[in-house]
Amino acid sequence: MRILGVASASAALALGVAGNALACNIRDFSAAASCDGDGKGIITVTDTDASAKEATITVFLERNGADDHQVGTAQKVTGSKAGATISFAEDWAPKAEYRIHVSVPNLVDKDISPNLVTKDEACAPKSESPSPSASPEPSESASDTPSDSATPSDSESSAAPATPGDNQPSAAAGESNLAETGASSNTPMIAGIAGALVVVGGGAVFFGMRRRGASKAS
Repeated sequence: MRILGVASASAALALGVAGNALACNIRDFSAAASCDGDGKGIITVTDTDASAKEATITVFLERNGADDHQVGTAQKVTGSKAGATISFAEDWAPKAEYRIHVSVPNLVDKDISPNLVTKDEACAPKSESPSPSASPEPSESASDTPSDSATPSDSESSAAPATPGDNQPSAAAGESNLAETGASSNTPMIAGIAGALVVVGGGAVFFGMRRRGASKAS
C-alpha cells in the first residue's frame, strides 16, 4: 500500500508539473520594435503559448515613468508553440519606452518585463530610386528633311508648260481655227501665184488696148 501511495503521489506531481508547463504565463510573450518594408515603425508582440489561449495585448507609450498614451487599439492573439504575432503601427522615436500589457482571463494580467525600449535610430523612409531618364532621340536636320515649300529651279520652271487662261485659246485651238478658215502654211505661195497672174493679166490687157488703138489709126 505504501508503494502504491508513493506511485500515485509521483503521478500527481508529474501531471501538475506538466499542467504548469502547458499553462499560459507572461513568459510566453515578447515584444520588439522594428521597421516595415516602407520604412515605417511597428511594434510586434509574439505569443508562444502552447495551450493556445486567447490573449489581449495593449501597448502604451511611457513618458517620465507614466503612460503618455495608448498606441492604437487593443488586439487579440491566440498563441501557438511556433509563435503567433500581432503588430501595432507606431512611428516610434529613438530610445522610446513602451509598456506592453497582457491579459488572459484567469491566467495572466501582467506587463511584459522589462518595458520595450526602441533602437538608437528611427526608421528611415524608403527612398525611391530615380527612374533612368530616356535619352532624347536626335532630331532630323533640315538638310535631311525635304522642305514642302521648296521653290522649283529655273530649269524646272522653264520646262513647265504655261497654263493658258480661261480667255486665251490653246495652241491646238489656234491651229483648229486656222484650219476652219482655210489658212495654212501654203498661203504665201498661193498669194504669190495670184499676184503673178494679176500682173500677166494686166499686161495682156495693156498690149491688147495698144494694138486696138494702132489698128484704128491706120
